[in-house]
Order: sequence, then structure tokens, then C-alpha cells
Amino acid sequence: SFIAATDAYDWFNSNVNVAYYILTGVVFGITFLASLLVHRGGFQNPARSRFLYFKFHKLWYKMLGLASLKGIAQGYIVTAPVMLIMKLVGEEGALGVIQSIAALLSALLLYLLGRVTKPEHRITIFASGLGLFVLGALFNATLFSALGVLLFVLCLLFARPLLDLAYFPIQLKVIDVLAKWEQRNEFTYIFNHELGLYVGRLLGCGMFILLAWYVSDTIALRYALLVIAIIQFTSVFVARNILHDTHQLEASTGAPQKD
Repeated sequence: SFIAATDAYDWFNSNVNVAYYILTGVVFGITFLASLLVHRGGFQNPARSRFLYFKFHKLWYKMLGLASLKGIAQGYIVTAPVMLIMKLVGEEGALGVIQSIAALLSALLLYLLGRVTKPEHRITIFASGLGLFVLGALFNATLFSALGVLLFVLCLLFARPLLDLAYFPIQLKVIDVLAKWEQRNEFTYIFNHELGLYVGRLLGCGMFILLAWYVSDTIALRYALLVIAIIQFTSVFVARNILHDTHQLEASTGAPQKD
């Protein structure tokens, strides 16, 4: 909205680049303040130990599969709205006000869900977020217009907090259980989890690039999102299986396995 207002109200002689510079400076300033708060906190570094492993419990391989499914859509979630707005709307800041309002509403939704939901609701929340992503991609593929972009962005803004609200507790629960079971550092799994995300990002972005290069960028923007959203929706079944196996492993009476 700040970028759009710069052009609409002739701020900085309608030089949009100045608005980008200001926003970039604000982001750096907030990041610097956040780093100061972390630095002044009474946090302790974890004890140094081995964190690079190549063999894991089969439950972790399922978690890596879920991470890859998440990574497939991550590149699209960040870049697709901007590309669609530039192609079909014409200005990157045109939907700024709507995005800001929707972001505030989604933050309120996230707060309320965090207060009233329980661990057994994670799959329902996860499925709701994935369903919104599919719905938004369907709007975009069907309409492929400024209205379609608006509906897609709205669905995405509400879907992302729902996905994060469900995904991260699942991930951390698996890490907590496996770290005790395999007698390993939690950072072992955090590090390895990033590899799963990168595999998914490579597959998702690779598909988009291939479609844009060998077919057309219009087809890639219109239909690749829907394909990715449908593929990612299968995460519901993977997450359900992971939670089931996690509860079984946690309740197991066997002694933890050591390397």
C-alpha cells in the first residue's frame, strides 16, 4: 500500500524506487532491533556434539517427505503473487491495502486458534490451510484475471498461518521424540529437515521453469499453481500417518536405541 500510495499521491515525485529503498531500510532496521533483543537475552548455546548423520529412524524419513511436500509450494507462495499481480493487475502495490487487512485478520485468526485449539485439531487445521491453498489456485486457474489474483492472494494469506500453526508443532514433536529415542542432538534433525525443504523447492521451482521455458509463462502461472496445490494437499495423509507413528513411538516401552 505504501508503494501504491507513492505513485497515487505523488510522493517523492512519484519515484517508486524511493519507496522501495525506504521499505528496505525499515526491514533492515527491524531486523537489527530484533538481533539486539536476541543478543541481550539470557540464552545459552547448546552443548557441542555431533549433528551430521546419514541414517535415521523410518519416522524421520516420513517427516522429510512431508518437508519436501511443503518445500514444493514454498517458492510459489513467495513469488507467485507478485508475478501474477505484475502480469494481470499491473502494479505490485495495487493489492497492498487488501493484503494488509487480510494479514491483520489472519493474525487475529491465528491468535484465536492458538487459544482454543488442541493437539488433536492439528490435522483439521492443516487440511483447512491446504484446502484454502487449493481453492485459491483453482480461482486463479479458472478466472486468470485481476479478480482471480485477488481471490488467490486472499486465500493464500489465510492459508499460510493455518499451515504454520499445524506444521511446526508436528515437526517439533517428531524431533523431540526421535532425539530421545535415538539419543541425538535436536539440531541434527533441524539441519536435516532443511535438506528436505530444499529438495521440495528444487522440484517445485524446476517444474515452473520447465513449463515456462518449454510451454509458456502464462500456462506456468495459471496451471502450475493448481498442480502444486493438489500435490501439497496429499500432505494431510502423510501428516496423519506421522502423528500416528509418533504417538506409537512415544508410548513404546522399549529402551531408546543408541547409535
